[in-house]
Amino acid sequence: MAFYRHSSELLPERRVFRRGRKFGRIIFTRKKLSSWVFLFAAIFLVYLVIFGLKMLFHDIHKEGKVEGNVPIHQEVKHEFPGSNVGRSPPTLADIRIAGKLEGRVPVNQEAKRDFPGSNVGRSPPKSKHRKQHFPCDVSLAESVDHLVEHKEFMNFTHFSLKFIDQEEKASQDKNFEPRFGGHQTLEEREQSFLARDQTLHCGFVKGLGYPSTGFDLDEKDKAYMNTCKIVVSSCIFGSSDFLRRPTKSKISEYSKKNVCFVMFVDEQTVTKLSSEGHVRDDSGNIGLWKIVIVRNLPYKDMRRTGKVPKFLSHRLFPSSRYSIWLDSKMRLNTDPMLILEHFLWRSKSEYAISNHYDRHCVWEEVLQNKRLNKYNHTAIDEQFTFYQSDGLTKFDPSDPNPPLPSYVPEGSFIVRAHTPMSNLFSCLWFNEVDRFTSRDQLSFAYTYLKLKRMNPDRPFYLNMFKDCERRALAKLFHHRVLPTPPPPT
Repeated sequence: MAFYRHSSELLPERRVFRRGRKFGRIIFTRKKLSSWVFLFAAIFLVYLVIFGLKMLFHDIHKEGKVEGNVPIHQEVKHEFPGSNVGRSPPTLADIRIAGKLEGRVPVNQEAKRDFPGSNVGRSPPKSKHRKQHFPCDVSLAESVDHLVEHKEFMNFTHFSLKFIDQEEKASQDKNFEPRFGGHQTLEEREQSFLARDQTLHCGFVKGLGYPSTGFDLDEKDKAYMNTCKIVVSSCIFGSSDFLRRPTKSKISEYSKKNVCFVMFVDEQTVTKLSSEGHVRDDSGNIGLWKIVIVRNLPYKDMRRTGKVPKFLSHRLFPSSRYSIWLDSKMRLNTDPMLILEHFLWRSKSEYAISNHYDRHCVWEEVLQNKRLNKYNHTAIDEQFTFYQSDGLTKFDPSDPNPPLPSYVPEGSFIVRAHTPMSNLFSCLWFNEVDRFTSRDQLSFAYTYLKLKRMNPDRPFYLNMFKDCERRALAKLFHHRVLPTPPPPT
């Protein structure tokens, strides 16, 4: 191709210059595009990181779980009263001295096999959706008008029970401090499981020279409680719950006149209830509930304090023949007389409690208590190791004739006849809660099975009914939500 000059300039030079500018624009556009792509990619990665962390913490909060032993629920606030308030659980040396390990698998190997590590290894798998549980039909009598207690109903095992009211050990031990549950030795504990005439520890134990170890009541309230023949009781300590009154329309006139409805509270709870509009009338009642104020609580652990009215109704109401325990998270929707007829008289039972809605083996209950940090893990291990050394085995769902339908109860609803065996079982169960952890679901099966094993010729008629029946008798609520306590130091 020829080149021609025009106005003293080469035309090709002008074309080359234009091509160069066009090429430069292309280079500039590509650089700018790559910068934008890189910027968008960086923003996307940052978003993924932030969103992932947010979901992680959301899941942890949803499960109510914090790794380690940091409590996250209000109820945990009272679970660590300095271990067991003055008395540590028995050590392995104590167990060996008591002769519990003879002929058995070593406890440390057994615990290692089932719970590798102090925190029971990995947590059970989490379900994305919580199971829903519903009430079922209960074939209650139509009314209380024609209810008749069977003549042979009280024909149960008979023996005499007396209770230790005072311990005289102050002169033998300079460091002696009285305890509400007393200072029961392992040998005394072992002998107390025998269903025979005996005097045993069962709370309300005073020390020599000490006026009281706790759970003090007004004399007028004591006089009223001594008149009760049939009792429905509950408790609220530490303002841990709302006051839920029994549904009056479901309670017969007979029960309103002949059944004592007693709610045990402390002074803090009375103040809280008053601020919420629940004020006692001239007779000390709020609705059907007779409000009984407890002073000088026996334990710093409010959950353990709540076991006193839960298990020891035969001691608080010495003239009563029957009692129904109702957790404060429940509102009674059924007449008490219909409950007695259905769960005791009809089945000829002296103690009735429902099975747990989800778990049936103590091994599972131990894992759940640790996963949710319900109690100090070391204390749970000590208790569970002791129970295994004394013969506690796993629940076998394939057993055609199990000693119990479930080894884990739902203890928020208990129906009792105050018979000798029922009273003994209640004392024994309370003593386990006093000695070990306050998680009574861990000690229920062990206490029942040991009582049966040591008294083969003395039957104990326990009726373990379905959890759905419990839900049909009362409406369930959540406990009051309180601020999360600071981590333990």
